[in-house]
Parts: sequence; C-alpha cells; structure tokens
Amino acid sequence: MSKIMAVNSGSSTLKWKLYTVPDEKVVAKGMVDRLGLSDSVFEVEFNGKKISEMGDIPDHTTAVNKMLDKLIDLKIIGNYDEITGVGHRVVAGGSIFKDSAVVTPRVVQQIKNLSEFAPLHNPGQAAGIEAFEKILPDVPQVAVFDTSFHQTMDPVNYLYSIPYEYYEKYGVRKFGAHGTSHRYVSQAAADYLHKPLNDLKIISCHLGSGASIDAIEDGKSVDTSMGFTPLAGITMSTRSGDIDPSLVAYLMQKLKIADPTEMVKILNTKSGLLGISGVSPDMRDLLATREENDRSDLAIKIYVNRIVKYIGSYIALLAGADVIIFTAGTGAKNAEIRADIANSFNYMGVKIDKEANENGDGTRVISTKDSAITVMVVPTDEERMIVRDVIRLTKYSD
Repeated sequence: MSKIMAVNSGSSTLKWKLYTVPDEKVVAKGMVDRLGLSDSVFEVEFNGKKISEMGDIPDHTTAVNKMLDKLIDLKIIGNYDEITGVGHRVVAGGSIFKDSAVVTPRVVQQIKNLSEFAPLHNPGQAAGIEAFEKILPDVPQVAVFDTSFHQTMDPVNYLYSIPYEYYEKYGVRKFGAHGTSHRYVSQAAADYLHKPLNDLKIISCHLGSGASIDAIEDGKSVDTSMGFTPLAGITMSTRSGDIDPSLVAYLMQKLKIADPTEMVKILNTKSGLLGISGVSPDMRDLLATREENDRSDLAIKIYVNRIVKYIGSYIALLAGADVIIFTAGTGAKNAEIRADIANSFNYMGVKIDKEANENGDGTRVISTKDSAITVMVVPTDEERMIVRDVIRLTKYSD
C-alpha cells in the first residue's frame, strides 16, 4: 500500500508521521531531537513499540537517510518506492502563499526568503524539504503553510494602524498561525454535526503551548488572534500575547537592554503563564498549585480572561456564533479550563454539559441541547491535514 509522510522540520528537530493512503492510517511516527548537536536522539514508534537510539546526527539529510533506512530495517516499508508523497509543515508563507503549494526550486527559495518572518522555523523547514529532495528526488512534496488559511482575512482585520507605506514596502501585516489546525478542526466539527461548513460561524480555540483564537465564517478565516508573528494574541505558556509597544521601550530602558531581539526573546520565552506564575509554563502544574500559590491562580485567571475577551470580540465580529471549538493540548484535554471559559458566556445562553465536558474522548459536543452556542472538543490533527493536501495537490490516486 502506498504511503505519505507528514514532516515537521526544525533547526534542531525533525518530527514525522507515516500514513497509508487512502485510509489515512498512521503506521509509524518518530522524531530526531538535538539534530546537529552531539548525542542526537532518534526515535521510531510503530505497532505499540518504541525504538530509541542516541548518536550524532549532524544534518537534516543524515536524519532523513537514517529514518528511511530504519523504516526498511523494521519492515515498515519494503523500499523507498512505497512513499508516494511528502508533506511539510512550514510556519511562514507570508502574503505569497494563499494555499499549500507543490514544492519546486522557486517555492523552496521563497520559503527561505520568508525566514525573516519566522527565523526559528522556516530555515529548518527548508532544510528538511531539501533533504527529502536529495534522497527521494522523484517523490512529489507539498509545503503546507500555517499562515495560508488566514489569507482570506479582509484588510480591515489584517492591517495595523501604522503608516500604510510600511505595509506596501515591508509587507507588515497580521499573518496569524495555526491555520492548518483551525482548518482541520472546523471541517471536522462540521462533519460531526452533519452541517455544511459554509453554513457555520465558528470560533476555534487552539489552546496549546502556543495558542490562538480564530473566527471562521463560510469555512474561511475572518480574523485571528496571532499577529505579524505568533507572539501576539492571548496569554500563552511562555509568550506574553498582546502588549503595549511602549512598554517594550520602557522595559528595555529599565533592564538596560540594547538589542530588541533580546527583549523579544523575553516576551517569547519567559513570559505568559511562566512569567506570571513563576512556577511553570504548563497549565497542569498551575492547576495543581493554584490553591497554595496565588500567582498560579492569577496566571490561570489571566489566561481565561484573555481568551474570553477574544471569543467575545469574535462573536461580535461574526454577528453571532454557531460553534465554539476547543482543541490542542489544553483545549482538548483540560475540562476545568474549558468550563471556566465557556461558563463566562452563560449570560448569552451558553450551557455546558458537565458530564460530557469532564468525561469522554475524541470529538464530541460538550454543551447541552438547549445551549445558545454549540460547544465542542475536536482534537486537532495537523499531520492528517498535511497528508490530505499532498493528495489534493498532487492529484494522487491509489
């Protein structure tokens, strides 16, 4: 049976899943960690087993070679010919890519050129694409961009209130992120409810380590909480979310920071839940310590508060909502946070089914039948969406 691989390459990691098609079954998954560093970690999971090895893996090409050879050694594939497509997650597509794209030399160069918008992501993702091109030169590849789904936004929602020439000269605008996830869960919710996606007004809450809220109408992104970079929006695990730009200049003075990238690093890696609580960036840790640590409790309340504000503004923007979706790590797995958020809209007639919220697994409705807005849990599956884009754009047929 033919197989398609979904890949997420970073500067020091390479994560992958291998799917059979057209049944979309995951037959193996794995990762390389500490890529390019000493004592790299190589892992493969299949048939309930996990194989882990350590050893230097200096670059992406070595990592891909080792991964493909291991798939053959483990008899997960008989030969390279079984892999009929490779899809790659790419963070920044800028204004260029309004959809996923079949990889060509021009596309690879454009991904590299867009690195200034995602310097921690695009270079590693381009390196991953080039590694697969070397080893599987005849296998079609597709780049799936986190930003593409948000290219349907109106200028009213994606432009900043700064001199327009900055947009014209430098492309400064809101790009958003998590587009592949928002696209997947919105369609999955519509399928589950047996309703056309185009008929639904949806607010999608991707609440993971990185987190974003998206307003979706007619199957298209209308507005999203992340901005020019994934730093903007709601409070996240280690990211500040929205902040007054004047505060950045003030803090740089007080902290005697000359390099703005150092300040941006603080806002990206030392802020959010971690910065407020002083305990952890992990919501589970904060919930476990909120009774004895006031700052843990405060961090949780700020997190919920910012999400509620965005949901409320998007309900206004859409002139109502049919569905609110919770997805990703915290969104799909934390009933207490879901309840705190959803119950903030009791005044609008939103009602949570306590049993459905606290029990169950997978895609489900967690609101009561008489709730004014249907509230759902939909586990995201970005890799499956990547595989579907490979099939769609390469006109795959089994």
